[in-house]
Amino acid sequence: MSNNGRMILKLKKTVAFVGMMGAGKTAVGRAVAEKLKVQFIDSDSEIEKAANMSVAEIFIRDGEKFFRDREAQVIHRLFENSSCIISTGGGAFISSQVRDILSENGVSLWLKADLDLLWSRVKNKGSRPLLKSNDPFGTLRDIYEARKATYALANITVEADKDFSINAMADHVIDVLSARNDILEVVDGA
Repeated sequence: MSNNGRMILKLKKTVAFVGMMGAGKTAVGRAVAEKLKVQFIDSDSEIEKAANMSVAEIFIRDGEKFFRDREAQVIHRLFENSSCIISTGGGAFISSQVRDILSENGVSLWLKADLDLLWSRVKNKGSRPLLKSNDPFGTLRDIYEARKATYALANITVEADKDFSINAMADHVIDVLSARNDILEVVDGA
């Protein structure tokens, strides 16, 4: 406890948010990082910086396989930082290489959102290259069905709640992380 009576939590290892596009990985991850006073890194933003183009442009120019290879390289590099919160792209965790990187260097947290919630968040976004199809909802549903068993391999699963604000969801994630003694520790804030 600190002098003001609040717990000070220290992140002991990097937590990588995984899950579908639209689950809230970036928004909730950023809020968790802010509450824990650690760095937040969005792996897609890091890829875009390195390539000097958007994820959508990389998909168009070089294809998904090229993108996934670069994504694994970038995610591996992100673990060179001190413990932080990472938001990964929706397809990152599908790669066994990325899953290995996450399990060897940190902890994976599946922010699990149902299909209706995902659709409500992504249906009007033109920046999702995998949804550029004649039937974007059907494509989202197919991706969701194909990936959910792999996402279930994450170290931790936290259900996204459509009724929670980003702040409330971040608090919920921190509560879940606090239940494990290998991720967060209470430190003396005095």
